[in-house]
Amino acid sequence: MISSQIQKLNSTKPSSSLLPKPSILSHGNPSLPIYKQQHLPKRQANFRIRAVLGNAKVLSKPSTTETAVKVKATVTVKVTVGGIFSNIGLTIPLDELTEVFGKSFLLELVSSQLDPKTGLEKETIKAYAHKASQKDDEVKYETKFTVPAGFGAVGAVLVENQHHKEIFLQDIVLEGFPNGPVNVECDSWAHSKYDDSKKRIFFANKSYITSETPDGLKRLREQELEDIRGNGEGERKSHERIYDYDTYNDLGFPDITSKLARPVLGGKERPYPRRCRTGRPRSRKDPSSESKSLINYVPRDEVFSEVKQFTFSAKTLKSVLNALLPSIESVFEDPKLGFSYFNSIDSLFDEGVTLPKPKNPGFLRTVLPRLVKTFREGGDELLLFDTPDMIDRDKFSWFKDEEFSRQTLAGLNPFSIQLVTEWPLTSKLDPEIYGPPESMITTELLEKEIGGIMTVEEAMKQKRIFMLDYHDLYLPYVNKVRELEGTTLYGSRTLFFLMENGTLRPLAIELTRPPSGDKPQWKQVFTPSCSDATGCWLWRLAKAHVCAHDSGYHQLVIHWLRTHCCAEPYIIAANRQLSAMHPINRLLRPHFRYTMEINALARESLINAAGIIETTFSPGKYCMELSSVAYDKLWRFDTEALPADLIRRGMAVEDPTARHGLKLAIEDYPFANDGLVLWDAIKEWVGDYVNHYYPEAIKVESDKELQAWWTEVRAKGHEDKKDEPWWPVLKTQENLVHVLTTIIWVTSGHHAAVNFGQYMYGGYFPNRPTIARTNMPTESPSDEEWKLFLKKPELSLLKCFPTQLQATKVMAVLNVLSSHSPDEEYIGEKTEPSWEENPVIKAAFEKFAGKLKELEGIIDERNTDLNLKNRTGAGVVPYELLKPFSAHGVTGKGVPNSISI
Repeated sequence: MISSQIQKLNSTKPSSSLLPKPSILSHGNPSLPIYKQQHLPKRQANFRIRAVLGNAKVLSKPSTTETAVKVKATVTVKVTVGGIFSNIGLTIPLDELTEVFGKSFLLELVSSQLDPKTGLEKETIKAYAHKASQKDDEVKYETKFTVPAGFGAVGAVLVENQHHKEIFLQDIVLEGFPNGPVNVECDSWAHSKYDDSKKRIFFANKSYITSETPDGLKRLREQELEDIRGNGEGERKSHERIYDYDTYNDLGFPDITSKLARPVLGGKERPYPRRCRTGRPRSRKDPSSESKSLINYVPRDEVFSEVKQFTFSAKTLKSVLNALLPSIESVFEDPKLGFSYFNSIDSLFDEGVTLPKPKNPGFLRTVLPRLVKTFREGGDELLLFDTPDMIDRDKFSWFKDEEFSRQTLAGLNPFSIQLVTEWPLTSKLDPEIYGPPESMITTELLEKEIGGIMTVEEAMKQKRIFMLDYHDLYLPYVNKVRELEGTTLYGSRTLFFLMENGTLRPLAIELTRPPSGDKPQWKQVFTPSCSDATGCWLWRLAKAHVCAHDSGYHQLVIHWLRTHCCAEPYIIAANRQLSAMHPINRLLRPHFRYTMEINALARESLINAAGIIETTFSPGKYCMELSSVAYDKLWRFDTEALPADLIRRGMAVEDPTARHGLKLAIEDYPFANDGLVLWDAIKEWVGDYVNHYYPEAIKVESDKELQAWWTEVRAKGHEDKKDEPWWPVLKTQENLVHVLTTIIWVTSGHHAAVNFGQYMYGGYFPNRPTIARTNMPTESPSDEEWKLFLKKPELSLLKCFPTQLQATKVMAVLNVLSSHSPDEEYIGEKTEPSWEENPVIKAAFEKFAGKLKELEGIIDERNTDLNLKNRTGAGVVPYELLKPFSAHGVTGKGVPNSISI
């Protein structure tokens, strides 16, 4: 039927003013005749609706009409990876026919005003848009309206997609009003009317707090939020834009085997933030868990993989997880095999790993050109790693105590170092279960390591002793983890001394194993100032264990939990409670992009049962459970702000006379020094923004949408901590500025600081091993193990490190996680359309952008100051992780707006 209709159309001689001659696509396929000889692209498209006001320069004035005016609407559709239509299928002929008849979209203009006579909404003005042109990845659709006198300002556009498939709308521009164009930013998928009969609502770019909503838009504002919330029932469909909450009940695979079952995270027993609800059926064998499906639902507007370039980080990561890692696994016949020599580790950078001939030749080389090289024409491919900058500058830096200490302040995890404020050190765990709580790090031992410079009492008064404390968090999991194959664990404490030159020097490492069966508690202290070879090698092994502890804590808590995981409830609540026209929604939107999509991917392949995290980090299958304990014991919203975090760890005290209002405990603390400049810039920008829309405190407290958002963040998104007294309240502009600054800092600066240095510091895994596989040689060794250690201690260290398979997989993943895509969106780089149209907000953003450019210069200058020994020196990697901007690739710098990888 369809084919006959198309044949008939092609055989009919159309008027030249209506239909062009058939054209040929660049792919070599004939297209249907369409307007202005534009051919249908074979890739998907995104929608943009924009209203243009001719040559008018003032965009903020309302576009009211005293007399009837002719208005031209231009809808911009963004071509996506798969073609104009998001899913190629049997309905494409129908959609092409729709294009031919010029009924691609039904547009309806909505007045901001009510009818003064009836008090009801004015009737909308309707017109169909037809395809007008295409250039590169943008397709333009146009139509014309006659807007009657007295219609009032256009406040929204309703869109009905006449195609059988969804399309991505970029914006709509309405041109012809006397006061200039009306711009409508969409950046959204428009579902087909055949999937959902409800029209999409797109509000104009002018922002309104709840109480100031124009009367003609109030119902639509409420309706849009109701649609987005859904009813909490049923399995979500891929085209839906419904945001709701659920626990982390989808990490395991109980239907496959009980060994892959995992406890639900979220609830009284295991507190945790909430994720987005998918509504998938329950597992057959474990009703508390959700079953798996091929597609992990994410609200449609959170999926950007099809919109952004092929090099978008999420797609690259998918390629690594789904194609490269299985290929790597096939190379190593013995997954338990470690490295026999350090030269074997070097070969990963010099010679690479030969991968088997792929089923899809060239795919990996195309997606991962930095990692996968051509080995020989038509044959195998080569996995070849770039040498991390840290090792390229100083091959033996990872072995040095100075670098071990420096990285606590300027490395991948600068969030764990803390001031020692109580002495002696004592565990807070139950001694009946975990053994004597007193630390074996004594005053006498420390004073010996300090070298007579001062007593411990004096050092405490002068705030000179610092610590990495993974004792009480890890100790309850030691015996559980040791039941797993190929891994081990201790509780650990590592102490450092602040030298006169501002650097840290390690003093001691204490490793503890709790009582196990008939074995009593075991603990031992290792020191760097060993006077014999055996003591020196034991110190190096102890450092390897501490580095594995720090790697796990960094990945599970500092990175995943405190950024990715805890941010998702902010995003869900914002979409459910803050209208698209709300100024706070528009402020936060750039900092929420891509996060839910990347989190869904993490649940599929990174943090899931037997995923990359469980199989390569020391806690094994207890990784996510341990992050739940950290959330329960340690996470507080009020200390997620950078200044509060520094104060909590004793790394700063309030000082009104100091820059940023803080005095740092260690003046040369690169992360803190750069981070506070970024924090202040964000806070000033947010302050300008908030005070423009909320000139009075009463407007903050009375904004129903704003209060509903913040209430839902606490009561639903972080439900297990909803009754904590430390949650901020939103009563004043200052309250709101602090909350928003904290959220933006977490999604930008915090995440950048702990993510984009992963390959630089972890790519050469001896520097940051993700797992320790063997116990210390002094803990109940067999005669054979002790003899091996004495004969060849280097081999004992290599046996402790990850296996060849574990190391290679982690290196590949870290390389991608550390990389910026070519279309990365950096903080302060690009203004949003709604900001651009408000002169006050536009000026405030330009000032913010200027501050970030200043930060670039400040960091460059600091990195040339040889007095700052924690960020510069011979062979030292300069600290650039908080430089706002970056080229694409693995650069060790750049602060994206959002958690996009």
